[in-house]
Amino acid sequence: MQLGLQLGYWGQMPSPDWVERAVEAERLGFTSVWTAEAWGSDALTPLAFLAAKTDRIRLGTSVMQLAARTPTATAMSAITMDYLSNGRFMLGLGVSGPQVVEGWYGRPSSKPLARTREYVEIIRQVMAREEPLNYQGEFHQHPYSGEGSIGLGKPLKSIVHPLRRRIPIYLGAEGPKNVTQTAEIADGWLPLYYSPYRQEVYSDQLESAADDFEVAALSAFIVTPDDRPETIEAALGGTRAMLAFYIGGMGAKGQNYHTKLAARMGLGKQAEKIQDLFFDGKADQAIGEVPVSFADEISLVGTPARIADRVAAWKESAVTEILVHAGSTDELRQAAELILPA
Repeated sequence: MQLGLQLGYWGQMPSPDWVERAVEAERLGFTSVWTAEAWGSDALTPLAFLAAKTDRIRLGTSVMQLAARTPTATAMSAITMDYLSNGRFMLGLGVSGPQVVEGWYGRPSSKPLARTREYVEIIRQVMAREEPLNYQGEFHQHPYSGEGSIGLGKPLKSIVHPLRRRIPIYLGAEGPKNVTQTAEIADGWLPLYYSPYRQEVYSDQLESAADDFEVAALSAFIVTPDDRPETIEAALGGTRAMLAFYIGGMGAKGQNYHTKLAARMGLGKQAEKIQDLFFDGKADQAIGEVPVSFADEISLVGTPARIADRVAAWKESAVTEILVHAGSTDELRQAAELILPA
């Protein structure tokens, strides 16, 4: 089992110790560190800064949003990041929901599967640098010849020769068709929340994945002084708030990938109730509806002995790397001791 650090995206401002945690993760033997973006901080700039502060740890975006950049712009960033990091970059991509795609980026949100496939195909062609880019898809055309074109576009090849002609591409995906496509076209999968105790939810979709396909799953990591139920529940407060926000607030009624996933993972009508409460402005009640047991399944919380016992389930799952969301360097050291092999 590999171990990564998920720094995520910034809230009102960056955490004061985010660089310190990344540097410490490398010292402790973590495999990777990941940054993200929503509608505030971007994923690439912090990662470029970390490339200058580290030497060995792999650097991944989890995730860069497709609507934020054209596929060729993303390919340019990937080529640049791979050189700056000396071949340590991993490109994590995701479509995000229609509220972000259309509300923040001002781009259409239809047909996310087809858009993702075209996006990945174009990046692969740019990185391979075998011939000038000539791609005529439904959503992306190179050269462009549609409305507004003056007809002077020409196929181009990257000026820069990529350090690696095939940078690992990970996709954030949740729906069954999305995960199936991810296993087909990508090098790895970034599930938002994964339960090693409910592997049947995704087993069919991962059947076609290659033997070296990576699954990098996010997990909160919190060490507690004891394993009493009330202690575990208190420690999972942040995870339950995150789940309520994604299940309840990250989407529209009937059009929320996270709500549908929660239902498939066993929450059923409870997922809809969480969404209804969130839409009614009752966030606290929505959080209260998130089952503690479910939050516990997707997290590593408890005493060191409890966490070590629960890590065994992760090692028996499809997950190849646990991305811990640890809030301090002390927790990073404990994660390394409990998850990494001796």
